[in-house]
Amino acid sequence: MKIARLLFVLFLVSLSACSTTTGREKNDSARADPETVMVTYRIKSGKEAEFQAVLSQAWEIYRTERLVFAEPHVIVRDNEGDNKTRFIEIFTWVSHATPEHAPDAVKAFWNQEQSLCEARDGHGGLEGGEVDLLAPKHH
Repeated sequence: MKIARLLFVLFLVSLSACSTTTGREKNDSARADPETVMVTYRIKSGKEAEFQAVLSQAWEIYRTERLVFAEPHVIVRDNEGDNKTRFIEIFTWVSHATPEHAPDAVKAFWNQEQSLCEARDGHGGLEGGEVDLLAPKHH
């Protein structure tokens, strides 16, 4: 369990992208920039409804604490086969530094989410990282 928790903490720290620029001012500025992330949750069988409730509560805390932007916020549910469910969530932290400085209430939700997920098919139970949003093309 300690290894899973350590891996989860490392995952959260990895969500905070490092700046490749030099100079403290540029690095601080980059860390203050918003960060859009995509997180995949592989849910333990029978825990889907409980997970969805925890995910919703976590989102409310993020919004209350002003850690995320209201949009984009997308959650999709997918079947990976053999009745194995995964959720994919896309949202934007207000800052790259937000995940590593999250309040204890947020960390508690992360622990709950992790406990409802499982590793499978060579993937961790909870995986994610920074992504780029692409603006829709208008024809």
